[in-house]
This record gives sequence, structure tokens and C-alpha cells, in this order.
Amino acid sequence: MTELDTILLHVDATLDASLERLFDFIRIPSVSTEPQYAHDCRRAAEWLATEMTELGLDASVRNTAGHPMVVGHGTAMPGPHVLFYGHYDVQPVDPLNLWTHPPFEPKLVPQPDGETHILGRGASDDKGQLLTFIEACRAWKSVTGTLPIQISMLFEGEEEAGSPSLAPFLDAHGDELRADMMLVCDTDMWDHDTPAITTMWRGFVSEEFEITCGDRDLHSGMFGSAARNAAQVMGTIIGKLRSDDGAVSIPGFYDGITELPEAMRAQWAALPFDAEKFLADVGLTAPAGETGRSVLEQVWARPTCEINGVWSGYTGDGFKTVIPARASAKLSFRLVAGQDPDRIRALFRAYVESLLPPDCSVTFKAYAAAAAQAMPLDGTLLGKARQALTDEWERPAALAGTGGSIPILGAFKQRLGMDSLLVGFARFDNRIHSPNEKYDLSSFHKGIRSWVRILAAFSETTP
Repeated sequence: MTELDTILLHVDATLDASLERLFDFIRIPSVSTEPQYAHDCRRAAEWLATEMTELGLDASVRNTAGHPMVVGHGTAMPGPHVLFYGHYDVQPVDPLNLWTHPPFEPKLVPQPDGETHILGRGASDDKGQLLTFIEACRAWKSVTGTLPIQISMLFEGEEEAGSPSLAPFLDAHGDELRADMMLVCDTDMWDHDTPAITTMWRGFVSEEFEITCGDRDLHSGMFGSAARNAAQVMGTIIGKLRSDDGAVSIPGFYDGITELPEAMRAQWAALPFDAEKFLADVGLTAPAGETGRSVLEQVWARPTCEINGVWSGYTGDGFKTVIPARASAKLSFRLVAGQDPDRIRALFRAYVESLLPPDCSVTFKAYAAAAAQAMPLDGTLLGKARQALTDEWERPAALAGTGGSIPILGAFKQRLGMDSLLVGFARFDNRIHSPNEKYDLSSFHKGIRSWVRILAAFSETTP
């Protein structure tokens, strides 16, 4: 029996203990965007520091202007030096009434198909995911007494809030954090049984804007038609952000974008992807993006403009006949290579201002922004990781894109010159950011085994 076989058997034998640690982690309500949970965010950071210390890392909780960072460094070893990144903060749980169980009381729920779901906020995003790596390191340390390569870890507590403290932290501690490669476990499998390495991800711009018409809400009988209605103006502007063919209507929005290479389009076409089922699984039947683009192109390789929230006027119980003086909306853009986030923000604002009728004004509030990123496909570590995943899951690992954005990867690339290897074990039905978030027990178990294999493959590599 090889050393690798022994470590994998140890993972299998100690799964219950690994699962109990995940439950302890989920029980900490580390919601980063709500101030009342600040103490719990620090508790989560301290919990991670303790776990990292048990692995032999020199770990500490570092204060920032927001929630703390957790940093740990292993001893120098032959082979590449990797920095594993994850986040311990989670999304708010609202609406609480839609949860079938308390979100911070994790439990196992067997499914008719034989799968078991780990239910709880953060089970998938990102506590279960990041713990697959920690537990893989624990298995290596338990069996061999050491880690196979030099490993550093960085965990933040503001990813769900746009990572406002990350860039200053990288600027202050870049030399300490720089490594040959950053590893991230915050992405999806290709399908239920096929692992994936995410090689491209979209950029991001988020905005809030408020339209004001008149100096107060007005009686709809006394002022109806004669007075501007802010909600109606907002609806008109929102309706003009996208055209009937699904394209974004903002002038200049597509400038600088290049077409997807034919070789990449062919590779995606060969993937086992059912576009109809993809939409049917969320209760839809027809793609709403750009006409003539495949669903994979729409969600991986084309930019978007999506409304995330709108509010105005009276929304309480009963009825109140008012003409709203103010209307607000939040929206986000997903960007692709060739689009500058600052330019897209400026184009959007100029377009909204051009659509304002008389007696109306607009104010804007900027949130997060990040450029699109892609990983070179010919890297040695990418090839090693892909083969390790293929060995564990017994089917070729897919090289995939993602419709999501991971702004921190741009920060690491720009400030530290580090590429990122994204290997995740979430499934599309994990309901992240939604009520009843779950992580499949098989994802957790085989995720740990996968990282054990990846670390073994990396230990045989010269950086």
C-alpha cells in the first residue's frame, strides 16, 4: 500500500470527526454584512486559527478596518509553495421563514437518491468548501507527521461584503503572502459526478442609484398624471437597460470585447451540458440573454446587466395611494475580458442621466468592482491538479468557466502577480445565498480526498 493510499484510508476512517468540525464551524453565525454579528465573525476567525495551529502552521488572527484576517504559514518544504484562500463569512439568512430548519443548526438530511445533504448557512459557501482543504492537510499531518509541500493559508471575513479590507491587507503584507500559486475552493463541480477546474471568471460592477421627483410623496388623486412618479421613471429606465434581443443597451458597453475562440467554443459544446434542464431546474424554459448565443456563452463568456433589487413608495400591508417622490434600485454587471470596470460604471451613469425626464434627478452609490480574469491553460500545476481530480472521480475533470465573479483573484494577480487555481466541489443546486443552503456529504468527503491527491501530485513537482 502506498503512502497516498494510507492517507486516503485515513480520510475515510475519520470522516465523522471531520464532519463534526464542519458542524462546529457552521454553528458560528459569521454574517459579515450585519453589525450585530461582528463578535461571531471574530469567533470564526479564532476558530480557524486554532485549527491551523493544530496542523503545525504558524497561525494568527490579524485585525483590519473591518473583520479580521486569519493567516498561517507552514514550514519550508521541497516543491511549490501554495497559498490557500477561503472566506469564513456567510450571507444573511433572510427570509428566515423560508428555511425548513434553523440556518445555524446544521444537520444531515438523507435524500431519496442516496445522497445526504449537509444543511446550514455556509455549508457550501464557503465553510464546507474551505474545510475540505484543511481536512486534507490534517490527514497528511496525521499519517506522515508533516505537510507534503510548503502551505500558507489566508482566510478573510468580508468576501460576502465585497472584500473591502483585502486590498489594503495585501499591500501591507504582500511579501509575506506571495507564493507560487493561490488555491481556491469556492466554485462548482461540472455536474453531479464530474469535477471541474474553473479557468475563467467574469468581472463585476455593482451600483445603487436613487431617482428623485418632487420634494415629497403626493396624493395620487390630487396630483395623478400631473406629477412625475419616481417609481414609474425608475421602471422606464430599467426597461431600457436591455433590448428585446437580450443585449445590454448602454452605448459603448460592448466596446473592446473579443469573440470566444472557436477552439474554446468547440470544447464547451462537447461538455455534457443540457441547456433545457439547466433552466428547467429553476422553473424556466427559455434563455433570456443575447439571441444567438448558447446558454454557456451567456453565463460564462458574455457580459450582463441584472437588476438585484428595486424599492419605492408604500410597500406595507394594506394600501396607500401615493405618488412616490423617490425610487431606488441596486444592479450589477458581470464583465468579460476587454471591459474596464470603471469605464462601465461611467457609461451606466451617463446613460441613466440621459434618460431622466424634466423635474427628476439621480444620485449614485458605488459598490464593488473587479476585472475579469483567466488562468493560463498550459501550467504544470493545472495539469497535475486535473489528473489528480480525474483519478479521484474516475472521469476526466472539466476545464470550465464561471458566470460568477471572484474579485479577490484580481487583487492577488495585480498586487502579488499570483495566478489562481480554482477547484471546487459545490453543486449547482446547493442554494448558496438562499434559504436552505446545503452541501452534499459526498462533495465534502471526496473533496477532502481530492485535495489529498492534489497535494501529493504537487509534492512531485519542481516549482
